[in-house]
Amino acid sequence: MFRAAFFFSILVPAFCLAGSSNSLIDVSPDGKRLLAVNADNGTVTVVDLTKRSKVHEIAIGDKPESVTWIGRSDLAAVTVYREDLVIILDAGTGKVVHTLKVDDEPYGIVSTRDGKTAYVTHEYPGKVSEIDLATRKVVRQLDAGVHPRGIALSPDEKRLYVCEFFTGILHAIDLSSGKVVDSWKGHSTDNLARHVLIHPTRPKAYISHIRSKVQVNHGDGSIFPQVTICDLVPVEKKAQRRTSIGMDSFNGVYVTANPWESALSPDNRLLYTVYAGTDDMNVSEVINDDYVEIRALGRPRQVGRHPRAVRTSPDGKEVYVYNTIDFQVVVFDSMAYKKLAMITVCDPPKSPEWVRGKELFVTAKYPMTDRRWISCSSCHPDGHHDARVWKNPEGLRRTPPMFGMAHTHPLHYSADRDEVQDFEYTIRGRLMAGVGLLKERIKPKSGHYPIELEEKTGGRSKDLDALAIYSNSFTFTLSPHAPGGKLSNDAIRGKELFLSDAVGCVKCHNGPYFSDSTLTKPFKLHDVGTGRDALEKMGTKFDTPTLLGIYRSAPYLHDGSAKTLEELLTTSNKEDKHGKTSHLKPNEIKDLVAFLKSLPYEMPPDETPNTVKDRFVAPAKKTMSRRESR
Repeated sequence: MFRAAFFFSILVPAFCLAGSSNSLIDVSPDGKRLLAVNADNGTVTVVDLTKRSKVHEIAIGDKPESVTWIGRSDLAAVTVYREDLVIILDAGTGKVVHTLKVDDEPYGIVSTRDGKTAYVTHEYPGKVSEIDLATRKVVRQLDAGVHPRGIALSPDEKRLYVCEFFTGILHAIDLSSGKVVDSWKGHSTDNLARHVLIHPTRPKAYISHIRSKVQVNHGDGSIFPQVTICDLVPVEKKAQRRTSIGMDSFNGVYVTANPWESALSPDNRLLYTVYAGTDDMNVSEVINDDYVEIRALGRPRQVGRHPRAVRTSPDGKEVYVYNTIDFQVVVFDSMAYKKLAMITVCDPPKSPEWVRGKELFVTAKYPMTDRRWISCSSCHPDGHHDARVWKNPEGLRRTPPMFGMAHTHPLHYSADRDEVQDFEYTIRGRLMAGVGLLKERIKPKSGHYPIELEEKTGGRSKDLDALAIYSNSFTFTLSPHAPGGKLSNDAIRGKELFLSDAVGCVKCHNGPYFSDSTLTKPFKLHDVGTGRDALEKMGTKFDTPTLLGIYRSAPYLHDGSAKTLEELLTTSNKEDKHGKTSHLKPNEIKDLVAFLKSLPYEMPPDETPNTVKDRFVAPAKKTMSRRESR
């Protein structure tokens, strides 16, 4: 332990200031410029911090997620999540200088101080790419756990630390061997960890995340904000290596929601943590005792709408917070008591209705909830799922992804809602405990009867319609298991099985979205052999979910009882109620799984007979995106 502490203490204090942990913003080593990634606009903005002004806004691609300065040059590197790219840009000229194709879903990026190497997490398939920035090539790929997002370099740059998105598990990767050499596992409820920060002089890592308590369906008992602090010492040196601090009780009676990331001051005395759900920032004193760890300096400060990034200036005098729904970087003094400047980095994207819908979707404040712990995005982050199965009043329910939802109504596994606006019942119910967006009475809910199907909620509230527009606007990307839109030989054989009468998958999973869901009544519900547990209150027939993107949405079935696609087709389907698969040989199961993982291998149409009207439709593109053209 003493060796580890000394090992950290000999390093330069400037280590944590540029490029050492992933973020939507990064400050140049000289403190004169800031880069801000505008994920919804597909751009990166260069800010002159001296003049407090926007210098360039550079088009990058579909959903950039992280940026890092490259050494002390004008160059920077950006990940483009939906197009599988790393972009090298010149902040001086405002131009893209290189486009590098990388593995699927690049999220976090960090770079070494000398500007020679960058490291990128790939949420799927769970890898880290090592990039030689001189040759601008991927020179190595490293295993990095399951769905890694957060990434940080150790002070001596001999290790990488990555955290898993759905579990918060922290992994240490030795860069000489390229192997995971240590892991810090947390509580089974740990969830949605996007960022990891390494203390430059003490063996500590800080992870911002939530806890999802799936046994509780209530606004003040389901979701909790956490900051976990890991002791980066060998397990034999310290048994308790991971301490999790509830950031609601940390702040007394003041509840915060959806912690996003943290930053340390250059002297390592202060820790800044931003909360995207309640628009707050904690300023905490770092306590070097291995027990208390951090102490709040006053109550959290309101900083702006939906803060998703925080950095400090090299001299420690300023703190920069990126409020992504204000589209501004706000400059505070180091104690965050005084707002020094507000710098607009981009225009609002898409449409005003879409922006308002996103604001409602991500907030844990009035009118969506009075409890402040939970938002829609606490379970559906950016339209994804949370890899959890919840014990809901109606029974066990896996959180589904929202991609393609505009084309696969009705909603819920039991098809008890026919429009997104019906989630007014959720907003007013136990889970959200909000006042709602509809300023009128609605038919009361009684037990599990689907009164939502009788209550027309669309068109009665601009805010409720905006929430529907945002929720219905998530679109798919092509599967990495069918590069260039081409099926492998295994997948071709699997497709033949999928379409065959002998297996029968296509009887329900048909059409461009591989679902027979339709708003024509009576709805098409199917008994696939599930829903027979004592918790189920809605019957044993369920709506057909889309199969597009199924390769990254485990677990499966409404109750999450199938952990893998192989289980879905075998142990979870012994009675052949979910297609006829019991007669298939192991190699045929393998082929069928290969086909399922390849979906979508071509982009589905943007309009079907079942498509709802409340959604954002982007203007027609003259050319395909980089990812679609592969």
